[in-house]
Amino acid sequence: MLYKFNTNDYLIRIPLFIIFFWFGLLKVLDLSPATELIIDTVFWMPFLTPENWTIVIGYWEMLIGICFLSKKTTLIAMILMFLQMTGTFMPLLILPEVTFQSSNPFLPTLEGQYIIKNIIIITAALIIGRSYLKLN
Repeated sequence: MLYKFNTNDYLIRIPLFIIFFWFGLLKVLDLSPATELIIDTVFWMPFLTPENWTIVIGYWEMLIGICFLSKKTTLIAMILMFLQMTGTFMPLLILPEVTFQSSNPFLPTLEGQYIIKNIIIITAALIIGRSYLKLN
C-alpha cells in the first residue's frame, strides 16, 4: 500500500512559476548564463538568428511559469514545458563535448548538471499534471 501524500499543489506551482519566469526573463534581458549554450544548440533552427531564438525561448519559459500558476492553464503549461524540455535536453545529445567531461555520460560538466537537474522540474510538473488530470 502506497502512502498518499496530500498537499496544496501551490507548494509546487509557485516554485515552478519562479524558476520558469525568472530564468526566462534572464534570457529575454540577455543576462542568462545559459545563453551561449542555447546559441550553440539552436544555430541550425530556421527563421530567426540564434540570439532571437534565445529571446523567444525566454518568453516561452515566462509563459510556462505564468500558466503553472492557475489550475485552468495547467494543461497548457504541461504542453509548453514538454516542448521546451525537449530542446533543453538537446545539448546532451548534440554537444556532448560541452555537457560531459571527456564525453563520458557519467561525468557531467556544470552545463550537463544544469540540464540534468531538470528531471526534478519535470517530476514536479508531472505531480501537478496528475492532480489536474485526477489520476490519483
